[in-house]
Amino acid sequence: MEKNNGRTSRKGLEVELGNQLNALISAVHALNVRAATKFDSSIQPAAFHIVRWLYSYGPTNAAKLADSTAMDRSSVSRLIKQLQLLGYVTREVSPNDGRGVMLSLTEKGKQQVIEALNEKESVYYERLSNWGDVELQEFISMLKHFNGFNGL
Repeated sequence: MEKNNGRTSRKGLEVELGNQLNALISAVHALNVRAATKFDSSIQPAAFHIVRWLYSYGPTNAAKLADSTAMDRSSVSRLIKQLQLLGYVTREVSPNDGRGVMLSLTEKGKQQVIEALNEKESVYYERLSNWGDVELQEFISMLKHFNGFNGL
């Protein structure tokens, strides 16, 4: 890292931040792949991403799911079909619009997600186990600020 009068330069700090963010993103990706495998080793991680989204946000239509997960509609459709065949997702006529289709998790899907997420979360909790409450709160505050959620 570059030094400027005994202090680390702004550019050096930004590079180090980038390195740490890349390490975090890589670790999160690896945990997501492990969670997807724990959920069902026969599905792609992208299918687990859909299941995870439905678990967090509830029933929705395919268009909103595609937009929310940054996937194209044909991929979502293919993955939903696979998840439906495996008994994790159901397709039902929308109560608001008799023509629309709502996608939701089955009980089997919900239980599998819970098991997969428990293992994933235990890794996070282990990493944070030596942190005090003040450190954790500061980290959360900094992440909120970085992510643009400081007013929330």
